[in-house]
Amino acid sequence: MKKWLALPVLALALLLAYVVAGPFLAYNGIRDAVQAQDTGALARHVDFPVLRANLKAQVDDYVVRRAGPDAQASLFGVVAVRIASGLAGGAVDTMVTPAGIGALLQGRAVWHRASGGGVTGNTYEHASPGDPLREPDYGFDSPSRFTATVEDRNGEPVTFVLTRDGLQWKLTDIRLPISAVD
Repeated sequence: MKKWLALPVLALALLLAYVVAGPFLAYNGIRDAVQAQDTGALARHVDFPVLRANLKAQVDDYVVRRAGPDAQASLFGVVAVRIASGLAGGAVDTMVTPAGIGALLQGRAVWHRASGGGVTGNTYEHASPGDPLREPDYGFDSPSRFTATVEDRNGEPVTFVLTRDGLQWKLTDIRLPISAVD
């Protein structure tokens, strides 16, 4: 009889361990996918519609704050802010794809390649970037929200937010530093 009682307790303990280990597994899965340049593996760990919405909200907030109250008080300023917000939203849509996120996390920006950054002795080969997700500060914000914060090239914090949906953890937000949007 004790064996039958121990079985559900063991199953519950294993399930709890999997839920607690889930964000670490997802974060390392993202890290490995970026290093391997595997967009398919990266797509399994990212909720792209939610990530797009969250990044658009950050960019819209930045555009409105940058415009200031004077620009928002005039009709021309409101139209200009809407146009700038639409252009920024289009850029976010373009960037938030498996290939775009992978390139962003690797530091493989178009201007970086155009300027010859990361080029090795072979003209057609680019040097592998350093680990962009190195030495994070991990933490659970709640049982279904996990954050990992790393420093960008300028020493500014970039926070990756993973949320749990059932037993699966996915990247749903990237909190960019204000200077990164400049």
